[in-house]
Amino acid sequence: MTEKTPKLRAALDSVPTYKPGKPAAPGGPVAYKLSSNENPYPPLPGVLESAVSAAGSLNRYPDMACAGLMAELAEHFDVPLSHLATGTGSVGVAQQLVQATAGPGDEVIYAWRSFEAYPIITQVSGATPVQVPLTDGDVHDLDAMLAAITDRTRLIFVCNPNNPTGTVVRRAELESFLDRVPSDVLVVLDEAYLEFIRDETVPNGIDLYRNRPNVCVLRTFSKAYGLAGLRIGFAIAHEPVAAALRKTAVPFGVSQVAQDAAVASLRSEDALRERVDALVAERTRVAGALAGQGWTVPESQANFVWLRLGERTLDFAAACERAGVVVRPFAGEGVRVTIGEVEANDLFLRVAEEFRKEL
Repeated sequence: MTEKTPKLRAALDSVPTYKPGKPAAPGGPVAYKLSSNENPYPPLPGVLESAVSAAGSLNRYPDMACAGLMAELAEHFDVPLSHLATGTGSVGVAQQLVQATAGPGDEVIYAWRSFEAYPIITQVSGATPVQVPLTDGDVHDLDAMLAAITDRTRLIFVCNPNNPTGTVVRRAELESFLDRVPSDVLVVLDEAYLEFIRDETVPNGIDLYRNRPNVCVLRTFSKAYGLAGLRIGFAIAHEPVAAALRKTAVPFGVSQVAQDAAVASLRSEDALRERVDALVAERTRVAGALAGQGWTVPESQANFVWLRLGERTLDFAAACERAGVVVRPFAGEGVRVTIGEVEANDLFLRVAEEFRKEL
């Protein structure tokens, strides 16, 4: 008798598996993890207390409507409640967006290399990913993305700053791009790293969304706010899109611990700015040191730097690990290195200096 297995969707055979940043090995030589763009600081003042208090009710379902957080977000960003939707990190909301807009026969456009979840969530929905190569400067090629639009295009991701290169699209070119995208195509401005931007020519996506019904802004509490472990993000979009996001959300997906921690985080803006400023100062120091060693480093507006290493990528990542620091390699392309503790950054810089001598 032949044993049969459950029938699964054949489309999943070609779906890549998301690769998280490698953790430090327990008991091993690695002391620092710079592979996941995590915030090295602990939760902001008042956040841990709010989370612990909420944990006392873990036997109860969370508020599915996230009413307290939604009200806080509406006031904080001056947007209508009906224009908000929450999810399990901005990547969770991104998946809801694809589910709401695209299916078999539809297309989703994004730059490449960019956030590696884009092809996964696109293919899981049955839609076709359309990858548009970055420019030689590792920036979104918006003209090429416009040229890739067809009558099957349903959604376009613009990751700004871009993960993993840290590069940005500036206001004039982004506004020109948005003005030329068909009004029935949703453009998602993925701003997971917005708080780290110091280039004044880069727009805040919320300003662009206000008079553009086909623009949606993605934000997260995982990076600057330091709540990566709680999985909470949100979208700001006009009512039809936001309503669709609420329909595609996993019921009770955002825990009450995450909701209360996010509210407390929004109320700690002064402490947030201090920490982000410190990380930006470290980013400037690290990038300057790399340039001094002879590396060509794209100007990053995120909490990481990008080194294009081509075929030496995995060798460099291995050298970092041997020295006690884990970075995020993209085989054949380069490594993304999170700005972490000063000691971790210094260790990475020492490895980079020695490795540079071999090139």
